[in-house]
Amino acid sequence: MDPHFARYPFFDGARAAVGDADISPAELIAEDAPAVERGLERVERALMEGTVAPEDERRWTDREELLSYPIARILVSLVDTPAAVDKYAAAEAATAHDRLRADFESDDDGLQSTGTRPVSLNDVLREFDLSGDVRPERDGPDGSGGSSARRSGERRPSHYWVDVGAYLTLSTAEWGERWRLVNRELAAGDVRVTDEELRRLLEEAVRRRVAEGLPFSVRGSAAGEEIADALDDEVTALRNLLNDHDAAGRAEVDAVVPGLFPPCMKELVQRARSDESLPAHSEFSLVSFLVALGMDATEVTTLLGADGEAASRMETRVEYLADAEGAQFAPPSCASMQSYGDCVNRDERCETISHPLSYYAGALRDAGEVRDWREALS
Repeated sequence: MDPHFARYPFFDGARAAVGDADISPAELIAEDAPAVERGLERVERALMEGTVAPEDERRWTDREELLSYPIARILVSLVDTPAAVDKYAAAEAATAHDRLRADFESDDDGLQSTGTRPVSLNDVLREFDLSGDVRPERDGPDGSGGSSARRSGERRPSHYWVDVGAYLTLSTAEWGERWRLVNRELAAGDVRVTDEELRRLLEEAVRRRVAEGLPFSVRGSAAGEEIADALDDEVTALRNLLNDHDAAGRAEVDAVVPGLFPPCMKELVQRARSDESLPAHSEFSLVSFLVALGMDATEVTTLLGADGEAASRMETRVEYLADAEGAQFAPPSCASMQSYGDCVNRDERCETISHPLSYYAGALRDAGEVRDWREALS
């Protein structure tokens, strides 16, 4: 099996590789194979953290990683909500973006530490039928440029020209003003983009391919019913993650007062400020709670005293969790916090609510006039 398919299971050739594995998703699910556990992790991390990368890269074989992709698509289809599809496709694309950056840089440096040739830009352009739509900026001394003209050890060009049709197809106004065509350099029907901007366009191509066909109907046949029944617990757990968002959406808050946070969040704030490395689920719970209060990346990192790598990681989380309307994915419910082991120091109010945001909304109402913590930053 081509190891590239484990890292990029949405490549066209990966479908044939799954067939060559000579085992169907139904068989994997019936056997409770490792690929099923990895498929569940894939979707859980997509919903909670905006990535599908495994927590432990060494735990899974290339075969298990490849086979987990169709399992993940089955799970997303069984959850059957637009939010699950959107978040899953975006997470697959974001993970691919990070992997492509690493592969492109490895290709530039001539490094092949794994013994496998890294995926090149030309490989990806061919995969998405963009070879004729993207050309490197010819800035070399002899008027040449691009991976096909590079000598060993040379870097890729810093800019590329993208056919305007492909640019308009892949880009969206939601990305901001700089992506509007009126604000771009245009020449001979091509749009000039940076190396990073080109990777962003490729990320969107991945997102659309992953989202295509989701959700699909799993039930409707005897085999489909067996698959759905076998994955019932996993699907219920994933739906609960999404239900946490719906429950939290009913609690409206308009001020940040750390002294009124629920006990679980006070504890996590204290641990973060003490430079403790929080488990991924705990950091997600805390940051998503703060984002749900309307806090931006600077405010979150300031409150938590984060800097360096921790600040960068939290800023990335905030970007994933927040959108123009506030919290895109709210913090886990009290039940989820209990299952994580993060429900601590329960008080009387905890006995009356089912979500940390409900606790905080009630505490704000009872406190009356309060001073927003963010006022001290201005």
